[in-house]
Amino acid sequence: MNIIKNGTITDVQGFMAAGISAGFKKSGKKDLALIYSQVPSVATAVFTLNLVKAAPLILDMEHIKNNNTQAIIINSGNANACTGEQGYINALKTSEIVANKLGLNKKDVLVHSTGVIGVQLNMDTMESGIDSIIKKLDENSGIDAAEAIMTTDTFPKTICVEIELDGKKVKIAGMSKGSGMIHPNMGTMLGLVVTDVSIDKYLLEKLFKQIVDNTYNMVSVDGDTSTNDMGVVIANGLANNDKLVDENDSNTKKFKEALEYVNKELAMLIAKDGEGATKLIEVNVKNARSIIDAKKSAKAVVISSLVKTAIFGSDANWGRILCAVGYSGAELIVDKVEIFLKSGNDIIQVAKNGSGIEFSEEYATEILKGEKVEIIIDLHDGVYEALAWGCDLSYDYVRINADYRS
Repeated sequence: MNIIKNGTITDVQGFMAAGISAGFKKSGKKDLALIYSQVPSVATAVFTLNLVKAAPLILDMEHIKNNNTQAIIINSGNANACTGEQGYINALKTSEIVANKLGLNKKDVLVHSTGVIGVQLNMDTMESGIDSIIKKLDENSGIDAAEAIMTTDTFPKTICVEIELDGKKVKIAGMSKGSGMIHPNMGTMLGLVVTDVSIDKYLLEKLFKQIVDNTYNMVSVDGDTSTNDMGVVIANGLANNDKLVDENDSNTKKFKEALEYVNKELAMLIAKDGEGATKLIEVNVKNARSIIDAKKSAKAVVISSLVKTAIFGSDANWGRILCAVGYSGAELIVDKVEIFLKSGNDIIQVAKNGSGIEFSEEYATEILKGEKVEIIIDLHDGVYEALAWGCDLSYDYVRINADYRS
């Protein structure tokens, strides 16, 4: 697998994009993105498990069933969530306007919104924005699109990789957004992946749902599951590889591995950019009794506000980690648990046999000052392993969310 340096979604053949300032954000920053496949494409998506779903998601849950998905329009600055029937009408109208401009059916278009909840979209702004953004579509503006979907994000999140299937080069690229209201057991925050692979729609759906469980669903910033979380993969088939139809085929396995890598990287970037975050936290639970137990333990630790604040303060408070493992609901033997803290090449053990041990507090503190802190938890109770990602909880998280609507 070849990682394309500074790669974006427009590095994948057949995909065009644009990102502009349409006027949804008071700041004047980019707030409208459009991604367009120049040829018919298959797509699949996953959506938030929150019962309170934004209007665009309700629309997309129907549109994704269509055999063709060629465009997705995304605005930031307004979530179009908790906006009732009018919100749905606005989402539907948005898909119709884009479809008419691109010569598509409205069901060929997905719609997404992100930002403040409970405010109706300004459809005059949307319509004029669509008029402008259609004219700017090109094969070089992937980074503009990634910037336009940002809300409290501090940097655009993009990735592109290339693999080879039977002599045909296949690219997979993605962009994501998310800093707050991020919590496991959902679809995603907003993850959009495009690829030129030729693949059966139902196989793509099956692969993506498996991948989401190991990537986006293992991320937590603040414990809140958003109303607008969605993950999408669009495949236009222009790589002209032999169409992937069999889950057990070696080419399918190779493609799935690359697709999982892309989504894992996008998920990690979201965790790294958590609101007010100063450190990325990776929790690695090893030797669990089952994969479910491994995931439960890892999620509990990465969600814990007490663990997150301890990491922010560079405090090696291993008791908070063990406490989270204990209430995770995982089957385990407490007296076997070992805990290590790691950053870069530096590692220190802080607990053994479910109890504390003597260790250098100074060395532990230095490890916890790293930009990426790894918490390794060995349950010594099986062979299963899971990773989860999150970030520390800082003073700035409160500041950002205290005046989010201002």
